[in-house]
Amino acid sequence: MQQVRACAAFLLLCVVSSSAVSKTKQENTKEDSKDAGQSDLSLATEYLEQFYSLEDESAGRPKRSSDSIGTKVKEMQRFFRLSETGSLDNETIEVMKTPRCGIPDVHNYSPSGQQARWHKSVISYSIGSYTHDLPASTVDHLIDSALKVWSSVSPLSFVRSYSQNADIRVQFGAYAHGDFVPFDGPGGTLAHAYSPGEGIGGDTHFDDDETWSAGFQGFNLYLVAAHEFGHALGLSHSRYEGSLMYPTYRKRNTAGNILSSEDVAKIQALYGPRRNLLYYFPRYDRRSLFYPWMLNSDVPQTRKEKCDPDLSFDAVTTLGQDVLLLKDRYLWIRHGQLPDIKEGLINNFMPRIYSNIDAAYSLPRRKFTYLFKGSKYWTIKGPQVKGSPKSIYNLGFSHQVKQIDAAVHRNEAGNTLFFIKDLYWSYNETARAMEEFYPRNITDDFPGISTKIDAAVEKNGFLYFFSGSEVCKYDYKQKKVTGIEKANTWLGC
Repeated sequence: MQQVRACAAFLLLCVVSSSAVSKTKQENTKEDSKDAGQSDLSLATEYLEQFYSLEDESAGRPKRSSDSIGTKVKEMQRFFRLSETGSLDNETIEVMKTPRCGIPDVHNYSPSGQQARWHKSVISYSIGSYTHDLPASTVDHLIDSALKVWSSVSPLSFVRSYSQNADIRVQFGAYAHGDFVPFDGPGGTLAHAYSPGEGIGGDTHFDDDETWSAGFQGFNLYLVAAHEFGHALGLSHSRYEGSLMYPTYRKRNTAGNILSSEDVAKIQALYGPRRNLLYYFPRYDRRSLFYPWMLNSDVPQTRKEKCDPDLSFDAVTTLGQDVLLLKDRYLWIRHGQLPDIKEGLINNFMPRIYSNIDAAYSLPRRKFTYLFKGSKYWTIKGPQVKGSPKSIYNLGFSHQVKQIDAAVHRNEAGNTLFFIKDLYWSYNETARAMEEFYPRNITDDFPGISTKIDAAVEKNGFLYFFSGSEVCKYDYKQKKVTGIEKANTWLGC
């Protein structure tokens, strides 16, 4: 009898244990599924923000709704000719995980909606840095071959330059490399290029964390470069999978013609068909044949005058190791202490900004930059403008304020200072509200600082106030100016 009871107890224990194990497995499966779903949502959010202008959560905005994500998912699915479910199905996630070009699929090249183009037929290019994956001579050959893909079907000609003023400047770099658009390590985005224009316009950057090759191992540099040079000439992404301008990377045979009929039609719509004429350099003397860097004589006036001792800035801010300096509609970006400065029209970096800027500041913890013009401001993340411009009155300013002269965020204190004529305000970024007892007089709290402040920035624990062609280094703790220098020294002059 005792043996029967023992057997029954053992069977009951087995059933209970089996049930518990089954329940635990179900719970673990649910947790794994939940984690996978959260991972997919995080991936999709970052992908849609970068390539489909999904608005990020920013000051004064409610949290993003699933409806807005679903709408952008459908837009992405429509572009890639997937089933427009609006949900993150396996096929959609797989496309999002595929290595690709870093240019958005909804990228606009000009305010009129027309694509930018070079207004000349001879375009210079330079190679500023190389990858360690390939010999320099191989990189030179692949870059030259990738440019010939486009010159073979258009009247364009490309000449190698050894000047910083080349139209298309090629470089390899990892993560933050000085242009406001950091790379993301192996996989993800492979490269990006800027549309034609002054300064950084046409420049083409490759992620040096990728494995580059001349064959089928890693990523074929010839294929990626030919795609990016399409952007550097003014082309946007194509929805046609057979097009060279399709956004995601595909291994393919590089022998023969790699352009689709759509690629040819689009480049010829910008520049016309290839003319069977002998190659020559119009309007240049014979020295141009031997010194091709002399071809680029139309250097933007702003670039020529960056070391003018009277140079002043409208706005200055930092973003990580980068310093952004704005003047009129022009922008310089200096990365750390590197001598190479990226520069160009503001809309070459941020395609929806076409005006000059009054003031700017950045929030490192949110990776946001705010640009102010008159009574409006834009929220920027990377090169993307998030939504429409907002009113400065939403921040707590009275309607007597018509524009902001300068702004600077103090990282340690967590507040942002706004300077307007002889007064300044303090904005609490955590509470998202103006602090009490402001505005205050600038001269009362910042002895030695002129009330004519054009720009302000915090760097290495000090505040820097730009006024005309001079910049004052200010020790906030000691309440005194500790140095004065020319503003153009911030451009390495």
